[in-house]
Amino acid sequence: MSAEEFKKEGNAAFVAKDFQKAIELFTKAIEVSEQPNHVLYSNRSACYTSLKKFDEALNDAQECVKINPTWSKGYNRVGAAEFGLGNLDDAEKQYKKALELDASNKAAQDGLEQVQRTQQARQQQPDLGLGQMFNDPNMIEKLKANPKTAELMKDPQLVAKILQFRSNPQMMGAEVLQDPRLMTIMATLLGIDLSMGGDAAGDAKNEELKAEEPKAGEPKAEEPKAEQPRAEQAQPAAPREEPEPMEVDEPETDNDSKAKADAEKAEGNKLYKARKFDEAIEHYEKAWNLHKDITYLNNRAAAEYEKGDYETAIKTLKEAVEQGREMRADYTVIAKSFARIGNSYHKLNDLKQAIDYYQKSLTEHRTPEILTKLRNCEKELKVQEVEAYIDPEKAEEARLQGKEYFTKGDWPNAVSAYTEMIKRAPEDARGYSNRAAALSKLMSFPDAIKDCDIAIKKDPNFVRAYIRKATAQIAVKDFAGAIETLDEARSKDTEVNNGASVKEIDQLYIKATQQRFQPEDPNESPEQTYARAMKDPEVASIMQDPVMQSILSQAQQNPAALQEHMKNPEVFKKIQTLIAAGIIRSR
Repeated sequence: MSAEEFKKEGNAAFVAKDFQKAIELFTKAIEVSEQPNHVLYSNRSACYTSLKKFDEALNDAQECVKINPTWSKGYNRVGAAEFGLGNLDDAEKQYKKALELDASNKAAQDGLEQVQRTQQARQQQPDLGLGQMFNDPNMIEKLKANPKTAELMKDPQLVAKILQFRSNPQMMGAEVLQDPRLMTIMATLLGIDLSMGGDAAGDAKNEELKAEEPKAGEPKAEEPKAEQPRAEQAQPAAPREEPEPMEVDEPETDNDSKAKADAEKAEGNKLYKARKFDEAIEHYEKAWNLHKDITYLNNRAAAEYEKGDYETAIKTLKEAVEQGREMRADYTVIAKSFARIGNSYHKLNDLKQAIDYYQKSLTEHRTPEILTKLRNCEKELKVQEVEAYIDPEKAEEARLQGKEYFTKGDWPNAVSAYTEMIKRAPEDARGYSNRAAALSKLMSFPDAIKDCDIAIKKDPNFVRAYIRKATAQIAVKDFAGAIETLDEARSKDTEVNNGASVKEIDQLYIKATQQRFQPEDPNESPEQTYARAMKDPEVASIMQDPVMQSILSQAQQNPAALQEHMKNPEVFKKIQTLIAAGIIRSR
């Protein structure tokens, strides 16, 4: 599951008041979140506060404001935890900090009022001298060292409660009556020498007690009666400190402000269509300030984009995504923000970032439009990377290196070097032709043919590429293809090289022709030769040609007529094919 899914389940558990389960779910969300998310810590802090685990609540709240120091609600959480711990001054500071960031923060206003009421109640009530008793900085250590309280002080929750009493002694009244452990601790604090001296100290104390006892026969001094407070003088009990009511972070709604915000948005849309982008941005900004709906941010970014201010648009859209996550905005709206970030990076020619954000958009909501943009961007990036790698000087270095490997018979490294040459100079036909030669040495003839085709496409007058292609075609027994390639080679050689390669071309032509129709049985009969030759598609086509049928019929009656017909290049080629196939035999 994703962090967002865990968060949604945690919110549901919180609403159901299953705070422990909510804590577990928010913890999982924190663990799988790609980046620290202040809202998750805020929500978990709320859970801990609801369970009165204020130390844990404070830790999470502090982590929340550390991640996002500008988010006012985080300081609400810190204030609530400090209030629960009885640290009223610290709680007051945190609520005030929240209001500095957002004066309309209702929870901070209520929390601050609650803290101030509690502070006022404390000042109005006497602490019966307990405040001084708890001010001893070594109080906890002394209680741990005292045999009567040492075992009790092993309970961390009890220790935490005592520390709360240090900051607010008035809280102790009802607690002492309900918890016998606290009565033991109070008795210890009131009646035991906390310096924990030796026997001599104890003896001295006994002597003092004896000296105060009356002698026999003397009346005992009347003990003063405790004055009972009158009903009208009774002081109200200190209010029980409770943290602010907790809730998970949800977007706030206000129908009034929403209506006003939509009106600003509508005005912004009119200005946008009129291409008055600066004015449109002002209205979208007002809409956002009136009501937190990330559609307004998306629109503002669209205006910034049309202005050509792509970096500002990106900043606005990232804010939209962050705010949208917190407010649990519809995934289609988040997807639109991501897509527009991708568009902005595309305009900035940062294609890698554009691809990243198009992918994020598709993760939120898959649409054909964004998928097409992603594919086109990926292709564009590939072209850019290829173009960025082009370097004619390094291409020449790779060519010479390939030639050296080829001369040594190191065909694999020759292929690698020529491949590097192709990357550095993709329009140079020599790289493909040279690699084809090395691939042929490795018996990789189909790949060699492909490279030769590319070389011929790059440079149609590159005769060497035709010759290498024909050689590879003969190797794979594509004799008809080889002969066709050699015909093209002869034509190009005559045209651009004055026939410089005609001898090599003719040798390959003879080889292809001979091997094309070479019989397996040297003693085969004319009938067998004819049957085998007719399996060749080209021979079959020639024999079914009505013009050739007429020429062959005349040749049987008058062999001299055949010589006349062979003056036609097309007829000559076909007659040569039939001779090679053994259908026409020379005497």
